Amino acid sequence: MSIESQQQRLRGELEGRGIRDKRVLDVIARTRRDLFVPEEIRSQAYIDDALPIAAGQTISQPYIVALMTQELGLAGDERVLEIGTGSGYQTAILAQLCREVVTVERIEILSLAARDLLERIGDYNVEYYVGDGTLGCPERGPYDGIIVTAAAPRVPPPLYDQLAPGGRMVIPVGDQTSQMLLVVERHGPEPTIREVCGCRFVKLIGAAGWLEGE
Repeated sequence: MSIESQQQRLRGELEGRGIRDKRVLDVIARTRRDLFVPEEIRSQAYIDDALPIAAGQTISQPYIVALMTQELGLAGDERVLEIGTGSGYQTAILAQLCREVVTVERIEILSLAARDLLERIGDYNVEYYVGDGTLGCPERGPYDGIIVTAAAPRVPPPLYDQLAPGGRMVIPVGDQTSQMLLVVERHGPEPTIREVCGCRFVKLIGAAGWLEGE
């Protein structure tokens, strides 16, 4: 089956699972996920499943990428903070749906590899930082949207503080074995929180997340 056919099949599967944002579906259907996974497992790239990448990390399953992106509610003119660059796949999806992406990754080799790939395929509205993602990137904030691609034990206060008024954060929160995907909105001194679904992510390591070795 051709890459294009696999992309269209994946789009149909995502629609069947309730993804309704046409912009999100269109971007996922035209983004080459196979470029973001190790060469030896590229035959699995368009299966709706998480896959291993370098440094013991994973690329999230397409459904979760689509769901989290849909929950951000992007219109096209937003500045979005991504915590956990990883393979760069989610970054590439966001870069096609908003004005600017600021992405933070604690593992330097992942950040460098993602930057190299995204610049080669043409997604230039991205700024890359290496550091503690739980602290965000306050010098580039505030952000209209924040997406966290690793699981936190609680909503990190530094990230909430970097949300613009009316901004929205999508983040998995829970223990080390299972989490709940949350949408956190800033409309005043206290956040508005909505539960989306159960999920499972790698741990968000950092000062406002899980400590190394926990």
